[in-house]
Amino acid sequence: MQPTFTTIREARRWASLFLQEHDRETQAAQLLLEGYLGWNFSKMLAYEDEPLNEEVKKNFIKAVRAHAETGEPVQHLLGSASFFGREFKVTPDVLIPRPETEELVLGVMEWARAEKIASPKIVDLGTGSGIIAITASLEIPGSEVTAVDISDAALKVAAANARRHEVDIQFYQGDFLSPVQHEPFDILVSNPPYISEEEKALMDDTVLDFDPSLALFAEEEGLAAYRRILTQVAHAEQKPLLLAFEIGWLQGEQVSSMIEQLLPGFQAEVRTDINGRDRMVFASRRKTE
Repeated sequence: MQPTFTTIREARRWASLFLQEHDRETQAAQLLLEGYLGWNFSKMLAYEDEPLNEEVKKNFIKAVRAHAETGEPVQHLLGSASFFGREFKVTPDVLIPRPETEELVLGVMEWARAEKIASPKIVDLGTGSGIIAITASLEIPGSEVTAVDISDAALKVAAANARRHEVDIQFYQGDFLSPVQHEPFDILVSNPPYISEEEKALMDDTVLDFDPSLALFAEEEGLAAYRRILTQVAHAEQKPLLLAFEIGWLQGEQVSSMIEQLLPGFQAEVRTDINGRDRMVFASRRKTE
């Protein structure tokens, strides 16, 4: 049976109750309504007693039901996600951006400012939707950015996002650093797959059933991608000045040890995210090298 609401306020109330009944986060109602209206929260409050457009109402009801009944993420239903204050196209072929990844990019930006490298060359491995590469290109003055992903479908999404934000990024398909092994880079940044297969049972269906497994899971208890990247760096003709990785919250010590074992001359530092959990490892060459 179709709901009988007419106003924006009533739409939000219906959706919140419907989602609650299905054990979903009620915040999804607000996000979907904002997305279909193209409004921010403040404007929605100001006009919440206005009638809802019939086409918007139809799409909104369909999306709320899909999220409630299947767990399909809000970002997939809307076709976009926010990252660093910008909107990016997302599809089931790419990982939905997480707020924690913004902190990884901030760390790279702070290092680039501190080192004052003119036109830093940056490579983003496992770029997915391109959020890290594109944000770095826009936020780090004079940067030259290269992005790599093994998935052709993901690279198409990343290229579309690059066009949308009018940035010039070189995209390559391949296994992490392998397509650009002989090119020199100042910064290597990556949010690789780092979840172990054993953790599947603990994951929410909105992630497990909709984010690409290729971007989520790795062997060696989630550490295989780091080992692969670091081995490639070890064989590169010229090592980056900075390595920046997003990690699982229990992987800090292991990834740091792996870096210092495979890349003598690099010193690793584990950093926490806004929730106080280990989330990033930054490693730079020691000044004595």
